[in-house]
Amino acid sequence: MSEHHVRRLILMRHAKADWPGGVADHERPLEARGHRDAPVAGQWLVENGVIPDFILCSSALRTRQTCTWVCSELGAQAPTPKLEDGLYAASAHRMLAVINQVPDTVTTLMVISHLPGVQDLVMLLASRDSEQEPYLDAASRYPTSALTVLQSDKPWAELDGQDAKITHFAVPRAR
Repeated sequence: MSEHHVRRLILMRHAKADWPGGVADHERPLEARGHRDAPVAGQWLVENGVIPDFILCSSALRTRQTCTWVCSELGAQAPTPKLEDGLYAASAHRMLAVINQVPDTVTTLMVISHLPGVQDLVMLLASRDSEQEPYLDAASRYPTSALTVLQSDKPWAELDGQDAKITHFAVPRAR
């Protein structure tokens, strides 16, 4: 994989959400733990030098709140996120169709969305040369605030399956 053309994809599940009575699923907010954990995910990105230059975020309240916390930690490096209705309750293939529309000028893309789509998309894209430990972690569990970093030398429009190497899987948590 040529370093010059490497694209990185960060797939993140939103932070821990609340289940208040009488609130539609789309409008569920983060609970206290989610508000503590989401900034830690942003800190993890900074500490590991994985800074997105474009963010696609599901339009659900819990993903928007997660994105706000992540961007607050990215500071001046944070791109303006784009809300994407098509990521709410999306299957892996629907999420991939959204990613396939991202311009090639984007080199590091972050997608903040929901289960099962996020985990299913990681497994769909994961190539055989993925790092073993992060691959097994992503395959076996995908808790709130979990994120996977994948890299590929293919343009976004050509990603279709088993063509991105998993390099990191993390579950950033507040202490």
